[in-house]
Amino acid sequence: MAADPATLFDLTGKIACVTGASSGLGRRAGEILAIAGAQVVGVARRADQLEEWQSGTQGETASVAFDLSDRNGLGVLATTVAGKFGAPDIVVHAAGINTRQTADEVTPEGWDVTVDLNLAAPFFLSQAFVPAMKKKGWGRIVNFASLQTTRAFPGGLSYGASKAGIGQLTRAMAESWSCFGINVNAIGPGFFRTELTAAVFDDPVRAERNAAQTCVGRNGELQDLDGPMLFLCSDASAYVTGQVLMVDGGFTAK
Repeated sequence: MAADPATLFDLTGKIACVTGASSGLGRRAGEILAIAGAQVVGVARRADQLEEWQSGTQGETASVAFDLSDRNGLGVLATTVAGKFGAPDIVVHAAGINTRQTADEVTPEGWDVTVDLNLAAPFFLSQAFVPAMKKKGWGRIVNFASLQTTRAFPGGLSYGASKAGIGQLTRAMAESWSCFGINVNAIGPGFFRTELTAAVFDDPVRAERNAAQTCVGRNGELQDLDGPMLFLCSDASAYVTGQVLMVDGGFTAK
């Protein structure tokens, strides 16, 4: 039966887990999924900012304070998240870190926390949720890629390596799980004003230069994420998997 266009993006009855929900793109993702009808569990390190996100979000939400770079605790985290509304149908991996260390400055500690948070956590947390998705025959996993998934930026060696890994991880997860109705895709944001990109936007000349490099002539606003996020988390993307959707105003097209 063909999907009803009127309800194609409706997430009523779905349960979502969004990491990095305390700020930036993760916070926006949690808000828009809740508005679309999903019960949303936000995960981040900072409990106070998670509470602020909950109080300002329309819809049914819960939160779990957890450091996602703690790989050994991800199984416990998955159980805690599922205890809020049930096992998630949708998982959005928006948590991330950029140490902004040059190749000569990269430390083992900086490398490890970057790879653990940006690359390992999306896989192992998804792996913990997949059995329940398989039983339902439906799931959506959205990773966060980056301009640095395909391009090298100064001071971005470990971050860029982790985000290049996200591109292949997304394809490999899709190959493994899409036959069970679990679609896996990634969003690759361009330049959005968030905590992670504060260093970019604190320099007006640099921010304007980045805007000029896009096809549309501006940097991203948080609401630019809404449509792509709802698309990849809903029945609208039933035949889309293993893809990296660049939401960058055409930055990578030039």
